[in-house]
Amino acid sequence: MKNIKLKVGALLASTALMVAVSCSDDFLEIAPTGLLSEAQLTSLAGLDASLIAAYSQVNGRNFRMASPSNWVWGSIRGGDANKGTDPGDFNTINPIQRFETDATNGNLFENWQGLYEGVARANNVLRLLLNKSDDVSDADVQRISAQARFLRGHYYFQLKRNFDNVPYIDENIDYGTGLEDVVNNVDIWPMIEADFQFAADNLAATQSQVGRVNSWAAKAYLGKVYLYQDKFAQAKTVFDDVIANGVTSGGEKYGLMADYGNLFRGEFDNGKESVWAYQAAANTGSVNNANPEFDLNNPYNSAAPGVCCGFFAPSFTFVNSFRTDSNGLPLLDGSYNTPANLVKNDMGIATDEAFTIDQGPIDPRVDHTAGRRGIPYIDWQVHPGQSWIRQQSFSGPYSVKKFVYSRTEVGTYQDNSSWTPGYTGINVNIIRFADVILMAAEAEIETGGLEKAREYVNMIRNRAMNSNVMKLDGSGMAANYKVGLYTAPWSDAAAARRAVRFERKLELGMEGHRFYDLVRWGTASEELNAYLSFDGARLLNALGGATYTDKHSILPIPQNQIDLVGPDKLIQNPGF
Repeated sequence: MKNIKLKVGALLASTALMVAVSCSDDFLEIAPTGLLSEAQLTSLAGLDASLIAAYSQVNGRNFRMASPSNWVWGSIRGGDANKGTDPGDFNTINPIQRFETDATNGNLFENWQGLYEGVARANNVLRLLLNKSDDVSDADVQRISAQARFLRGHYYFQLKRNFDNVPYIDENIDYGTGLEDVVNNVDIWPMIEADFQFAADNLAATQSQVGRVNSWAAKAYLGKVYLYQDKFAQAKTVFDDVIANGVTSGGEKYGLMADYGNLFRGEFDNGKESVWAYQAAANTGSVNNANPEFDLNNPYNSAAPGVCCGFFAPSFTFVNSFRTDSNGLPLLDGSYNTPANLVKNDMGIATDEAFTIDQGPIDPRVDHTAGRRGIPYIDWQVHPGQSWIRQQSFSGPYSVKKFVYSRTEVGTYQDNSSWTPGYTGINVNIIRFADVILMAAEAEIETGGLEKAREYVNMIRNRAMNSNVMKLDGSGMAANYKVGLYTAPWSDAAAARRAVRFERKLELGMEGHRFYDLVRWGTASEELNAYLSFDGARLLNALGGATYTDKHSILPIPQNQIDLVGPDKLIQNPGF
């Protein structure tokens, strides 16, 4: 009875207090803590903050596997690199590099979740614009909606390349208003095109903040979308315009950086070759503002950059691809993997054993891309070989080099606020001008412009010719670099096609493009099985016995998503 009286008394006291407090108008005017009102979100400041949130998702945030660097999905699957490190470290990548992925692999869901988070944030901006506040002008609507649609197009492009058949949700659909009934059997290319076309038509040519997209970035991305659908004439038209007239968001005319190596130095971020990059900043008080997904992709056990962990190790096939002939041209016949042309490496040779670097002719871009023994590792020291490799028998003898910070960038474009110094403030270009030039060369070949394609490729090779890596003491070139131009006219489309495709391999290696290129060209089975055979014979623990089949041209839909909505709404991709 005592307990009951206490409870009733407490209830009566509580009720009396509520009545007393409810008589105060002030109580009704206090906004709930941590809750944003509709008026705040639909104001100009609220809309811009929501748009920034959509931008912030571009690098994947907490979803490492949703980053547009695509170091796993585009480069490891493309044969540029192996997972690296050892078998037990981040072992869910092992089946991905072996093309043994199934629908329960958590990395798939991380990619899916991160990209759809980006879609949701872009849609949220567009939804809020429908009820904009009075301080939002028509010009503001145009500016904000064009950026939001660009970002949504980007997220869906990534989803389309990875999973192909994905549900399309725009700002007009939400929970309870049809989202639950969306199926993934509709081609979403037209919607992706529409978003980039809208962005191209409505964005300004320059922006006050250079990290924001402009109309030229939208046109370049639209051209890429056309290329993926084999719409070569439309792609050519767009690329012609971008190459002739395009400028960065900061207003600088597009062009190639003079030195290839400067593309991966923070000092040159947002330069004339940057069509669109995700922005990274170091030492801001949070590593969430830094480049978050390469923190483990540094030499293992080194006193140089990163200290951890040896992921993303360039493959034998990839490094051999940089071998050139006596004229400095690439070995387009595939003979780079024959005994006479193999690039010498220190596989199985301890750091304290003698080793002499290869003196055969080679493209200098190899030494801006892959760390190899006997060659300066950026400005740190000469790469010592095996002591910087966690397990050579699993990852091979090479270290990643692109996007690794230099000695001179410590404390400026490198962040020291976390457990590892591997976070950087170096931007990652999602589209750079060299990529545009080579895509334009493809479009030229398929529309009959073989000589224009040769001109484009020679632009890229001329820059490579002048991008030698020097010895640390400055006494000369670190290796026997030799790059030549294509001087004979191109009259055979098949030969021109081989040259352009190979140039993409050399120029854009380990930047997340290769696998997607092979799939869209229809050469994935031939190229990847040749790589798996060659590298697998040398890395039995990592790749031995692995084969590629065309069912792996796309990823399986994450099983947990099918379980959530049902197999009649989310239909699994064939073969999984």
